[in-house]
Amino acid sequence: MSDLSALDRSKLPQHIAIIMDGNGRWAKERQQDRLYGHYEGVVSVRDIVNACGEIGIQYLTLYAFSTENWNRPKAEVDALMELLVNTLRKEVDELHKNGVKLHVIGDLKSMPEICQKELNEAMDITANNTGVQLILALSYSSKWELIEAAKKFAQEVKDGKCSVDDLDDQRFKTYLETTEFPDPELMIRTSGEYRISNYLLYQLAYAELYFTNTHWPDFRKPHLIEALINYQQRERRFGKTSDQLQTNQQ
Repeated sequence: MSDLSALDRSKLPQHIAIIMDGNGRWAKERQQDRLYGHYEGVVSVRDIVNACGEIGIQYLTLYAFSTENWNRPKAEVDALMELLVNTLRKEVDELHKNGVKLHVIGDLKSMPEICQKELNEAMDITANNTGVQLILALSYSSKWELIEAAKKFAQEVKDGKCSVDDLDDQRFKTYLETTEFPDPELMIRTSGEYRISNYLLYQLAYAELYFTNTHWPDFRKPHLIEALINYQQRERRFGKTSDQLQTNQQ
């Protein structure tokens, strides 16, 4: 494990995205039901949000519930929605106290009304905070997001507000759920799976990908620091050569 002194504060990513995987497997290893793992995963969320604030990470996006997760057993989905509501009620004051601003991306209309209510209240309470920008991806999938973005652009073309030739990277980003945030520079996935799983496909185009075998309920600040050290050891070229980067730094 590593401590903060090992980090180069001048080379921190502005935005980290995390796939919080392994709650169910973590619980199974302890002969508990899957929900036990989800409850323990909330502890990791709290720890990592606080760590990001301490380290100086400005944006943190957490893949909390995908559109595909609706296909899980109804009892588990219902329990997850209840956990979300209870967690928001318990944590919002602490988030506000720590200056965290909450955002949500995804198809919120598909969420239960009580979840929508609690999320909107939490976002209102933290609306003026300027600390860590915590973005929860709920009922989210990247394919859904891209299709919705295409529909928005097509409607503007149909309405005569723009033409097909007006579409470029910057304009397309305005139709995405993440339009107000910078793209993540680092994506972390826990629990040993090597997939992006329909997560921020457009936004992760140039992100560094970091995979760890640690299950999410065990993932804590030292694991985050390890991921950041690994990130800082990589060369981010964006299509250029190493020689070009070295020349520009001289």
